[in-house]
Amino acid sequence: MEGESLRYRWVPQTIGLITPLSAIIGLWIGDWFMGITIVYLLGLSMILDTILGVDDSDSPNQEGFMHDLIIHLHALLVPILTFFLAYTIVTNEWTNYNWLGIASVGLSNGASGIITAHELGHRKPKSFSWYMARVDLLCVLYLHFTTEHNYTHHKHWARDVDPTSSRFGQSIYGHFIRTVPRQIKGAYNIKTRNTIKQFSLEIGLITVIMLYSIPAGLAFLSQALVAVFLLEFVNYLQHHGLVRDPNQRAGPEHAWESRHRWSRWTLLELPLHPSHHLKASTHYERLETHDDSPQLPFGYYVMFWISLIPPLFEKVMRKSHERFLSQ
Repeated sequence: MEGESLRYRWVPQTIGLITPLSAIIGLWIGDWFMGITIVYLLGLSMILDTILGVDDSDSPNQEGFMHDLIIHLHALLVPILTFFLAYTIVTNEWTNYNWLGIASVGLSNGASGIITAHELGHRKPKSFSWYMARVDLLCVLYLHFTTEHNYTHHKHWARDVDPTSSRFGQSIYGHFIRTVPRQIKGAYNIKTRNTIKQFSLEIGLITVIMLYSIPAGLAFLSQALVAVFLLEFVNYLQHHGLVRDPNQRAGPEHAWESRHRWSRWTLLELPLHPSHHLKASTHYERLETHDDSPQLPFGYYVMFWISLIPPLFEKVMRKSHERFLSQ
């Protein structure tokens, strides 16, 4: 019976595909339906994240074929969705509903696309999965992410030199303004020629879209901004206030973990972040829970709204950290 239950542990992970599929359906129907992903991701998911509670289990030895299929479906839907947004903008008369579609695509490309690119960016270089990560990151103009993430963040997480690790007292807004240019600079210092090529490709893509249709180009830039902000919220959350000395060995206590079911199911186990850091090559379906990690009081969807109110976020995170230290 236990083996049978492990065989179907992939089923809840399919729920995450609702995000890109809802964005595609919204663009297809048009009008206010373009905002359906906003309602689902920022509204309904927050409620479900709270109601469904936590899941303390993990199954690091479960079968992975279906999990691999799921994540590659996520990766494939990113360029399809991005192209469909541009097509919708070009072929239809501009209305204010288009902003709902742009926001929906940005949220999907952040919650589905960049998370997928993060996972696949740790796969074998030059493999099909690795190239799919490049395509997804190009769709949000963040090709330098894998370089900075793999070479700096995974070496220096929870240290002052890591531009993606936030400190107590720092707001999400201050973090966003600070981290983006620092990550670009870091990627440039690590792989200069590669980063220049990436930026040239991104500029070339924007130029082509703008020459064809300025509204489509502005929509492309806007959805990318939304997606990147969502990514940097995740970076902001995952190590907030957790600091290790330059010579201190990294451990599960230096990354926040969340075991909330809805966040785990829909975000490809991203909330089990300490396990990912302890062995970055581990595929998402094999990540484990760690009792030695500080626990977020809520799932990622609830924490997103809290982070937008800096004094409340700071109070919640400090209280959770104090609880962890007292254990």
